[in-house]
Amino acid sequence: MRFKSELRRRPQPRHALLALPLCLIAVVTVVDTLAPPDVHLGPLLVAAPAVTAAIGGARLVAAVGALAVVTQLVIGVVRHGWPLTLNHEMQILSLAIVTAVIATFCYLRERRQRELAQVRSVSEAAQRVVLRPLPRRLGPLKVASVYLAAEAEARIGGDLFAAARVGEVTRMIIGDVRGKGLSSISDAALLLGAFREAAHHHADLAGLARYLEGSVTRDLAELTETDQRAEEDFITAAVLEIPDREPVIHVINCGHPPPLLVRGQRVTQLSSDQPETPLGLGEFSNPSYTPDVFPLAADDIVLLYTDGVIEARDQEGTFYPLAERITSSAAGDPETLVRWIRDDLLAHSSGSQGDDAAMIALQRAPTSPTASASS
Repeated sequence: MRFKSELRRRPQPRHALLALPLCLIAVVTVVDTLAPPDVHLGPLLVAAPAVTAAIGGARLVAAVGALAVVTQLVIGVVRHGWPLTLNHEMQILSLAIVTAVIATFCYLRERRQRELAQVRSVSEAAQRVVLRPLPRRLGPLKVASVYLAAEAEARIGGDLFAAARVGEVTRMIIGDVRGKGLSSISDAALLLGAFREAAHHHADLAGLARYLEGSVTRDLAELTETDQRAEEDFITAAVLEIPDREPVIHVINCGHPPPLLVRGQRVTQLSSDQPETPLGLGEFSNPSYTPDVFPLAADDIVLLYTDGVIEARDQEGTFYPLAERITSSAAGDPETLVRWIRDDLLAHSSGSQGDDAAMIALQRAPTSPTASASS
């Protein structure tokens, strides 16, 4: 409460900038009143409401414009008496019309800003429901995640990730719906809902992947009845399982970019010998969903990402070299790594993402000697 009261007492930049149009009105009043009869600075008063539009809303513009009109009236009476000359009457009328026009545009701008704020609020609520933030700790794993939507105002798109604790196992999924932006949110929500439920009801990773394939296929078939474009939809995904007591990671890659294993300054792709087809296309390939097993030591960091990261381009059209850039990050924990990549990626693409981008970094926490002895 003390901080809020101090913040209210603190002078705001907008209030300080309001002195500009007020000083302009004061200067024009003094100079025009004292100037020779053939010198007229009254038309400059139109700049007062114009400047106010940059720092305030419609009401403030109307108030400053009304003050300028009164000032113009006073100048006319002081210089020429009453009734006013036709020239001063036209200046006052023009100033009033310009003020009304500027105030109208400010009103429309404010309404648009309110609508945009509502859209942002709804999209943020949707993101929290559909794409829940991952906890920083899942069993023995340290976890960090980052999401960058291609449509900045939407703040959510077609990339997805989720995690679930099942006994002494952590299961994760990261995926990318074909397409981008708001049109892909529905497909992402369907897959995330299926994963969060099925992760607790399948004993092995292969069974989980088969269930997700069936779920996506059914949902896309239903969508096709109302949207013919859904026939071409699919979801690339990587489904992972990390047991608490084994230094390994199990990966089923369904057409997704392979995870990266960061061990010190060395970066290795965890590429599958037999990658499966994307989810939703299994009927064309009869996938086996055999997990690939890779070693995962205590200090290793596994980075999961979507193609929006590696396909981000700079001004010359060069793709972002993710693996190469990681070697220069010197990041020792997941949180530091994903934040560094996010900042470096935005710098590479000049802050403009051509596609949604998501990243998850995980690291097995070292087991303390005390914990090892007790187990």
